[in-house]
Amino acid sequence: MNNINKINIGVIGTGHLGSFHIEQYKNLNNVNLIGCFDINENQTTQIKKKYDINVFDDLNELLDVCDAVSVTTPTTAHFSVAKKAMEKNCHVFIEKPITQNIEEATQLVSISEKNNLIIQVGHIERFNPAFYSLKNQSINPLFIESHRIAPFNVRGTDVDVVLDLMIHDIDIVLSIVKSKVKEIRASGISVLSNSIDTANARVAFENGCVANMTASRIAQKKIRKFRFFEDSSYTTIDFLNPSIEKYILSNNIPDNNQSYVVMNNIKDKYILYEKCNITNHNALKKELENFIESIINLQQPIIDGYSGLKALKLAIEIQNSI
Repeated sequence: MNNINKINIGVIGTGHLGSFHIEQYKNLNNVNLIGCFDINENQTTQIKKKYDINVFDDLNELLDVCDAVSVTTPTTAHFSVAKKAMEKNCHVFIEKPITQNIEEATQLVSISEKNNLIIQVGHIERFNPAFYSLKNQSINPLFIESHRIAPFNVRGTDVDVVLDLMIHDIDIVLSIVKSKVKEIRASGISVLSNSIDTANARVAFENGCVANMTASRIAQKKIRKFRFFEDSSYTTIDFLNPSIEKYILSNNIPDNNQSYVVMNNIKDKYILYEKCNITNHNALKKELENFIESIINLQQPIIDGYSGLKALKLAIEIQNSI
């Protein structure tokens, strides 16, 4: 590594997501943005003009001068690009899903472990201001319900809606439910593409928790809601307009300034309502900062290769159930 406090970074894939990575890397103090590569010359020409960034004609030449890269190509190319990068001793940030199948993901994780290289997978909702505010809280859900729906967009249809949208909530669920999957029931249909566009999955865990996840890319508007029920509490997270609301069953009314709604006494208990304070931030910037800090401090990122593999495994099991 050229400088322990300054990471030489490259971006591979300059489409929708790649341009956002370039924009954020240019704003990080501990990063040298070396340049980018894409097989689409029209895109790299536009990116060079917009961001004043070096464009490489040969991927190997970019990898030779980088400590780490962001892989923001279509999912079908994640494995080949990330593997080549790690063979060049580069740490890799891979946009979700980690790869298109379990065999590829397993191989990447194995390479990273063997060569002490970091893989971070771009499950960005873990860095959403609302969910990120819960990172130090212990969550023990009994039931989870998520809805992630959006208007149809050709971008992302290289994979079905499970790998395109639902995998965000799959990753969130697996991050808070500390138990093995017991049973999966799922259904889905193709509407506008050649793959599944609308899907629902009911995942039961060995500890008794049940997660009911719905994803669709044929809606009129975006909705990204996540709800979980614990013993004596109910929490709803809005990922689209970052916010958290809680309803808590309590034996008494708190003395502090917490806002609450008191309903009729239910066996001498009160239902308290709270709208939590959220510190807003750019989720992608926070995510890439975690990647860079993990490299500098030689520590695992919040979503490492194993977490990406775990989410992919459950996503494929849901696909198979459908």
